Amino acid sequence: MKEMSGNHEFTVGLFGIGLDAYWPQFAGLHDRLAGYVAQVAQRIGKPGARIVNLGLVDTSEKAEAAGHEFRRQDVDLIFLYVTTYALSSTVLPVVRRAKVPVILLSLSPSAAIDYAAFNQMGDRTKMTGEWLAYCQACSVPEIANVFRRCRIPFFQVTGTLENDAVAWREIDEWIEAGRVAYTMEHNRLGAMGHYYGGMLDVYSDLTQQSAYFGGHIELLEVDELASLRRDVEASAIARRVDDFRKHFDVQADCSPQELERAARTSVALDQLVERHRLGSLAYYYQGTGISENEDAISSIILGTSLLTARGVPVAGEYEIKNAQAMKIMDSFGAGGSFSEFYAADFKDDVVLMGHDGPGHMAIAEGKIKVRPLGVYHGKVGRGLSVEMSVKHGPVTLLSVVQSENKLLFLAAEAESVAGPILEIGNTNSRYRFSIGARRFIEAWNQQGPAHHCAIGVGHIASKLKKLGLLLGMDCVQVC
Repeated sequence: MKEMSGNHEFTVGLFGIGLDAYWPQFAGLHDRLAGYVAQVAQRIGKPGARIVNLGLVDTSEKAEAAGHEFRRQDVDLIFLYVTTYALSSTVLPVVRRAKVPVILLSLSPSAAIDYAAFNQMGDRTKMTGEWLAYCQACSVPEIANVFRRCRIPFFQVTGTLENDAVAWREIDEWIEAGRVAYTMEHNRLGAMGHYYGGMLDVYSDLTQQSAYFGGHIELLEVDELASLRRDVEASAIARRVDDFRKHFDVQADCSPQELERAARTSVALDQLVERHRLGSLAYYYQGTGISENEDAISSIILGTSLLTARGVPVAGEYEIKNAQAMKIMDSFGAGGSFSEFYAADFKDDVVLMGHDGPGHMAIAEGKIKVRPLGVYHGKVGRGLSVEMSVKHGPVTLLSVVQSENKLLFLAAEAESVAGPILEIGNTNSRYRFSIGARRFIEAWNQQGPAHHCAIGVGHIASKLKKLGLLLGMDCVQVC
């Protein structure tokens, strides 16, 4: 699905560099290098990314024009392919004008020059032209020096144009990270209700969130959700109950009345999300004194689980930082389950983690169970909740940490493993860490995160680190 926002879309700029003095001296070199740039353009052209390829820039005049063109095209990220030696004056005007992150690609045509064939060419002019086609590494130090002196951040991928899985994985990850940064820049995060009183670690600086991620934070009233619930028609409730039975394993002790109550709230939630064009949501409400509000909040978990599964992740307890983490994980295609530490199992050397909802169906091990709860621990009301485990296999934990004066990413890679869980109607999984449960808990907590985190499938810490670099955020990986 193409990432869109209004009339904009995630756009990647690409240009190669060369030296115009070379072209009349070395026949065919210009076209050969331009062909390399075209190969890169073809390889990075993927769904969800528009490519603006400006070809070879070989003079300072063309560099100035390229900078203006990238500004006109509203690029979000630039790949600079160093095809051969080029003057840094053909680079600086481009990136200064574009003012977006830049990745230097130093990709040789192949793993090595064929020295025997090269030295038998017999024509030193042709030999020099052949060498220049392999001269990618030559001007990278010059460019890096100029970027550092001009305080322009840059990143590098070094390798070969073909048959280099490592280099192309790095390039793909930079594109993915850029796309997620774009998604966060245009995301609308709803914040409904208020903080859980006394949960000081959860309190967030909303301006700081906007400074790092961009996007918009829409402050919402629970009263609006309660108002929307009043007008939900019986036919819509019936259809949503059918949806519940299709997507969830609804346990036999779930009453029809509770399913209908949750369905009414779920339909109203969808309307709220549509009305405010939300891409994620954080919520909590004490629900005391106004029965309609309490009714809405105590029946919200199934609806928020459906939203989370379709790309609108929802975090409870007004945990805005974790709603951001869940959106990031979901944008990487990893899911992002709302979690906190439940218990340590030192016998099996695992950590049990979960939460009282919502759950992410797309990353569940089997079908999510729906169970009735007579009480929500630590919260008012009672109703239906979801019980699930994250798919067994590799997972990544992500926390958006608000420290004294900045935001940072905290990440860990682990394995979701089979075994007994607490069957209490909550999300709950067993995670094994390469450094062991004891060391993981201490290393994680040493960074000062809030007590929530987002857990997604796959090992994607390298992608999170690249996203952090693009956003100007540190990323600490504990394992």
